[in-house]
Amino acid sequence: GTINGINIGETSTCKINESTITVFAKNGKKKFTDFGEMLFTHFGMTGPVILSSSSHMGESPEGMKIEIDLKPALDEKTLDARVLSDFKKYSNKDFINALDDLLPQKMIEPIVSVSGIDPRKKVNSVTKEERAALVSVLKCFKIRLSGFRPIEEAIITKGGVSVNEISPKTMESKLVKGLFFAGEVLDLDGDTGGYNLQIAFSTAAMAAQNAAKGL
Repeated sequence: GTINGINIGETSTCKINESTITVFAKNGKKKFTDFGEMLFTHFGMTGPVILSSSSHMGESPEGMKIEIDLKPALDEKTLDARVLSDFKKYSNKDFINALDDLLPQKMIEPIVSVSGIDPRKKVNSVTKEERAALVSVLKCFKIRLSGFRPIEEAIITKGGVSVNEISPKTMESKLVKGLFFAGEVLDLDGDTGGYNLQIAFSTAAMAAQNAAKGL
């Protein structure tokens, strides 16, 4: 499959252990930023930071943009020095074959493509300006969003019974006596990282304990 030029195969994934993503609305306004792990897959993007960002995208992300910093631990000057060091190490190789220490294998081809540098150019011939273009892509890899995956694949969903209609101490409905709610049926959703599981466990415990008191 190909995602914005990222060819990763039909079943494989490309894992990025550390990245900083920034989500921009259609009008260019910054909506969300986060640091952590993400994956490119045959169908698009996923992983903890992508899951967390999705809750800030409204009903549809179409036309929105994500900028990915693939090297968040390094500023541009330090990253340029790192790239230069790798280029000296692989000085006689083609550009596309000199990035194994810098990127996951499946990210090399798309990064080379976006950088505009001839993939078969010898590394010792890459100019300072071309190196700067590579650093710029690594620090700001742009993805235009087209949509969400089907609801059947959702891990958490937004919406549900309004918490304003629920007693927070008992989980009992304020409208119907003896009716209790818990978990995702409530209008509660949190970032990935165990928060939604905690909501489920805590609200279920309160609902069960207080429902039992009424028996």
